Amino acid sequence: MATPNHTGTSHSLFILLGIPGLEDQHTWISLPFFISYLVAVLGNCLLFFIIIIEHSLHEPMYFFLIMLAVADLILSTTTVPKALAIFWFHAGEISLDGCVTQIFFIHASFIAESGILLAMAFDRYVAICDPLRYTTVLSHTVIIRVGLAVVLRSFSVILPDVFLVKRLPFCHSNVLPHTYCEHMAVAKFACADIHVNVWYGLSVLLSTVVIDALLILVSYTFILSAVFCLPSRGARQKALGTCGSHLGVISMFYLPGIFTIITQRFGHHVPLHTHILLANVCMLAPPMLNPIIYGIKTRQIRERLVSTLSSWWTYC
Repeated sequence: MATPNHTGTSHSLFILLGIPGLEDQHTWISLPFFISYLVAVLGNCLLFFIIIIEHSLHEPMYFFLIMLAVADLILSTTTVPKALAIFWFHAGEISLDGCVTQIFFIHASFIAESGILLAMAFDRYVAICDPLRYTTVLSHTVIIRVGLAVVLRSFSVILPDVFLVKRLPFCHSNVLPHTYCEHMAVAKFACADIHVNVWYGLSVLLSTVVIDALLILVSYTFILSAVFCLPSRGARQKALGTCGSHLGVISMFYLPGIFTIITQRFGHHVPLHTHILLANVCMLAPPMLNPIIYGIKTRQIRERLVSTLSSWWTYC
């Protein structure tokens, strides 16, 4: 295992340890990582394929779901393969450029996913509160603009992170107790003032993910108010059913992150490996569970999935 380097030069190579304190369990820990990644890739690719080929699913909600699947694939592929390389081959070496690239795509895809969830909440709001104008408000042009806005926002707010990390000199240890490069986890190893990194990271979090979460909460306040005003019990159940999948996905995205932040802020006696495992849950859970939730809860996707799998089975 590499030992910390204390030379006066700035490091251009880092060593990712994986799960510190549990190195002897890396082989077993790799199994849920591998299974989660396999489910995420197969599930999201299958979801993407089904929505593309099934014309009845060419609606705003499903176009947003395609965007979510792409963000999930980027998020999981940016982190899990490197973690598996650490667990299986002890290949923890990563260059500074590779580390910065990982930071960029992790945070950009995370913020993009938050923006997509907000767009999906607005989709449900229009569908339930103003159904007669649904196709007018969420036209194909509007959907494309929303997608571009999500991508541009995530890229523009995370791009400064690249320069904030690249400017730092790393003359202390080059051993990072993590499975992937995360902005503040890397910045803490710099031998320079990182207050700009801290405050910029906090401002990005507050101006994107936190605001998105608050707007989603407002949207569902209006949605639930409209649903419970419907005269028919059947109509209420149908409306709530259309929101069930989205609420499940929102929970899988925000709750692990909130729990991780709480443990980092107040769990001073929590072992380091617990913090690292929780951080990885945030990377693994949404990409794996999103296609499962939508596949089970959405009738059109479920029926098309069964039909597609039956056709493949008959052909084979």
